[in-house]
Amino acid sequence: MSIHDLNSTEKKDTRSGFGDALHELGKEDERVVALCADLTGSLKMNAFADDFPDRFFQTGIAEANMMGMAAGLSIGNKIPFTGTFANFSTGRVYDQIRQSIAYSQKNVKICASHAGLTLGEDGATHQILEDIGLMRMLPNMTVINPCDYNQTFAATKAIKDFEGPVYLRFGRPSWPIFASKTSFEIGKAWKINDGKDVTIIATGHMVWYAVLAAKELEKLGITVDLLNIHTIKPIDEDAILTSVYKTGCVVTAEEHNRFGGLGEAVAQVTSTNHPVPQEFVAVNDSFGESGTPTDLLKKYGLDVSDIVKAAQKVVGRK
Repeated sequence: MSIHDLNSTEKKDTRSGFGDALHELGKEDERVVALCADLTGSLKMNAFADDFPDRFFQTGIAEANMMGMAAGLSIGNKIPFTGTFANFSTGRVYDQIRQSIAYSQKNVKICASHAGLTLGEDGATHQILEDIGLMRMLPNMTVINPCDYNQTFAATKAIKDFEGPVYLRFGRPSWPIFASKTSFEIGKAWKINDGKDVTIIATGHMVWYAVLAAKELEKLGITVDLLNIHTIKPIDEDAILTSVYKTGCVVTAEEHNRFGGLGEAVAQVTSTNHPVPQEFVAVNDSFGESGTPTDLLKKYGLDVSDIVKAAQKVVGRK
């Protein structure tokens, strides 16, 4: 596969990938239960709630209680999926996740929508940009950030059979669908394109922008080795090192604060194994604001053109 094989003719929000997969899981496995903190429609959990009312728990705006309930349900051989906004799935309930889920390795799936700047008009109080860092730092926690509807659907299905706590991050806006409807392997990067001049590693919504940037860079004579790192913890060290050994430089792109996220995870891998120049396309240690998703990505330095400029800069640093 290469960037020339990827073209999107349809857009759909990644949260719908979660909701559709959760509904399918409900049909397949009676152990699957769902909990939501008064945001059933926003998390696209309506179909599960309607068809499996005995396995759906509406906790109200009580996220801390929801996490405790999920931990308890997991003891009873249930597989709980919690659903609320990413801000309320992490920052508001960090103590409960740390003490009741991560520490004791409970089999809870923390499913978080409306992450990052692309939450849009709801503004800075809801646009959490540090959630990946919070979850990465917790021992025993697996952290997944898929790129489109198809990959979110596949990831949701995959985490059901994974034993242990998982943080699954997805978003609100309609976004191009370009990933194939294939199985999802936790911890295994998706190699999108083969190139020799620069490695670009992206996650979440930024993967599509990285594809577009790679096409622009090719027109400028710069070939891109492009990786989709959907699993940020555990990260695919082999894929990263194989790529940077070849290209000698790397750009990371993420809808997250530059501290604590994908960029730092990649830097940890390269700095201890094969140090190379790196440029970070990420939010520069600030909160967000209200605006349309695409306008916010542009204002905060996460546009396609920003990836292109970062790649040109890091190639010059080799």
